[in-house]
Amino acid sequence: MGSIDYERIKQIGTISESSRGWTKQLNLISWNGRSPKFDLRDWAPDNTKMGKGMTLTLDELKALKELLNRMHELNETV
Repeated sequence: MGSIDYERIKQIGTISESSRGWTKQLNLISWNGRSPKFDLRDWAPDNTKMGKGMTLTLDELKALKELLNRMHELNETV
């Protein structure tokens, strides 16, 4: 597998932190020079290693927000 280039355009926020210091972060990242996408994944404490994650377009992120808002409005718990 070839190298994967990425540029962190904006660090939006941290969702959680593990006991080993890895953080689950939402960032805006450009992968291999492509248009930036919202990226949710675990990062090592020094940000040199990453875990598996998922990328979302702005429209997908908005759809996820709507789903989460509906869950909250219905007082649903996961």
